[in-house]
Amino acid sequence: MSGSAERRRNQVAAPLPNTQQAMRRRNLSLVLHAVAAHGPLSRAAVAARVGLTRAAVSTLVDELIRDGLLVELGPSRPGTVGRPGSALQLNERGPAGLGAEIGVDHLAVCAMDLAGRIRARTELASANRDRPPAPVLAQLAGLVRQVAAEAELGGLRPVGLAVAVPGLVARDSSLVVRAPNLGWEGVDIGPELRAALPGLPVTVDNEANLGALAELWRGGHDPAPRDFVHVSAEIGIGAAVVLDGQLLRGTHGFAGELGHVPVRPEGPECACGGRGCLEQYAGEEAVLRASGLSSEEAAAQHPGPGGRIAVLAVRAASGDQRARRALRGAGSALGIALAGAVNLLDPEKVVLGGALTPLAPWLLPALERELGRRLTDPARPGSGAVTVSRLGPDGPLLGAASSVVQAVLDDPAGFRDPAGAGEPAGIRGSDA
Repeated sequence: MSGSAERRRNQVAAPLPNTQQAMRRRNLSLVLHAVAAHGPLSRAAVAARVGLTRAAVSTLVDELIRDGLLVELGPSRPGTVGRPGSALQLNERGPAGLGAEIGVDHLAVCAMDLAGRIRARTELASANRDRPPAPVLAQLAGLVRQVAAEAELGGLRPVGLAVAVPGLVARDSSLVVRAPNLGWEGVDIGPELRAALPGLPVTVDNEANLGALAELWRGGHDPAPRDFVHVSAEIGIGAAVVLDGQLLRGTHGFAGELGHVPVRPEGPECACGGRGCLEQYAGEEAVLRASGLSSEEAAAQHPGPGGRIAVLAVRAASGDQRARRALRGAGSALGIALAGAVNLLDPEKVVLGGALTPLAPWLLPALERELGRRLTDPARPGSGAVTVSRLGPDGPLLGAASSVVQAVLDDPAGFRDPAGAGEPAGIRGSDA
């Protein structure tokens, strides 16, 4: 991680000290979050929401406008007492977060503005399994440059890149410790990307973690759950835990390895070295085998990203009993593994996301049945404990871009417009 990127990440993760400057930074974030959540708002309305004086808010707003984060639209709608104020909204031509995903069979990149809108996106089918990291990263860097250029044409200012990978990422680093479905081990992808993308801060995270953060920030739940287990899949099975609105990372950053929880201890040997792991029953390749298909056959029937899952969904929807039986078995295995997590953590919800979402109609009945049998609290039946993500397979990519946007909202002082504030920022800066 580059120097300024790490500083920004630490600022989000840890409380700022109680200095006057730190209080100002917190207040800038309060104002920006208020407009992001409820805007357009007048200055008076912002003051009422954040509990600061109108004079203090006016000063903070002027700073956020000068830094290219807010814009003033003109007089707000009538109907309130006194002179109408000017409505404030997030700058549609301000900072943007870039998100990228390295999948087993694809690469994807998007640009998201401060309001969470996708303003540019590209995706490429790419057979990345057992492919050396260098050409994958070179190809990804080219896609990032393409999306960044498109975003800049729309007036946006990319200020960071977050990359989702299907593997274990060491905490507070860009080191992919192990990504078995890519065939990567001990690969630090940050330096190569930073060298290829000068001036763009780069962070790396597990795809399940970023999918869970997307669910927290962009999932469209009303109200948004603060405690949930998010389960996703590509070739393997991943999970992430959100407690009280915060991602649980674990000591080394490896929390959530649900795919390697043993569901049948005497079962087949897993690539991780264990036996009877969840992935041996609910992973994509295991379900394809149980359906009577090989990965190659499924990919040939439906080429492109997500094609193998699409084949399973089509077969199940058409009444193929072997496919449905395979999915019931996968749902049962998922329920066994999740029952332990639910009993241990007592989350509000279990969210089924990622590539699992198209298969939810055939996974959920067996999954919920196992949860109903195994939960310790009789007041929490399996049915209703599980919800299906609206984000679908896009979750990790959206979570990656959202993590950059969230960093701007959490500490706007760290992302000033260089044209307005005279400081380097984002892709035009010198972070590399």
